[in-house]
Amino acid sequence: MLIAVVLSMGLIVADHRQRHLNTLRSTLSVLVYPLHYLASLPGTLGLALEGRLANEETLRQTNETLRQDSLVLKARLQKLESLEAENMRLRDLLGSSFKIGDRVLIAELLSVDLDPYRQQVMINKGSTSGVFVGQPVLDANAVMGQVVRVNPFSATVLLITDASHALPVQINRNGLRTVAAGSGLVNRLELPHLQNNADVRIGDLLVTSGLGGHFPPGYPVARVVQVRQEPGQPFATVIAEPTARLDRSLEVLLVWTLPQALLEKAKTDAEASEGEGSE
Repeated sequence: MLIAVVLSMGLIVADHRQRHLNTLRSTLSVLVYPLHYLASLPGTLGLALEGRLANEETLRQTNETLRQDSLVLKARLQKLESLEAENMRLRDLLGSSFKIGDRVLIAELLSVDLDPYRQQVMINKGSTSGVFVGQPVLDANAVMGQVVRVNPFSATVLLITDASHALPVQINRNGLRTVAAGSGLVNRLELPHLQNNADVRIGDLLVTSGLGGHFPPGYPVARVVQVRQEPGQPFATVIAEPTARLDRSLEVLLVWTLPQALLEKAKTDAEASEGEGSE
């Protein structure tokens, strides 16, 4: 043991002072390196595999998060497109109300009933908002119909294309008065009482004449799309297409244009009908 200690001290002194053992140390390190590599290989492989699995899991979670975010953003984009279209419709309605110059109220459609026997829609405004029976209803383009039934928070609107509806109109070009009758089709109005020699042309604009007291004069209604004048027949066959987007509008305008006396009468009638209903 003493000899080993003496040899060790001698080797340390010789290596420190003369650097005689550098070559031997390098040779031994080259010979021992494979052993060190093999000894550390399991640990290195384990760390690499753990890192790879962790990276795959992180990538999987990241991809899942990105996919969910993409779905959410796409849904929001669709909503933004819908809101943009709604804003455009509301701008059209507000622009129409400024052109009308009367007191108006914007309402939204709750339900639609478009079949040959009933052309009606329900809106989300009722008697609590001042809506009354007979009130004119418009969209951004033209006349849609009139209120026929009022509830506290909703109302039913009879469209101008309903088979039971008739609207006094006049041809905007020459002032010729007639009646536009509903046909039961959402894109068709009939003018049944025009004489065979009447001055009516394709493309003529029909506007409300103001007769009857429900609709004030000058509101656009429809455009003539077909005129057939057969010799020997007393009346011409005239078909018009409504200018209002009856099958597409989601918001409508309720218009107050009647004289105050008629408004008071409508209000009194509505209160009386509500009283009878409660009884």
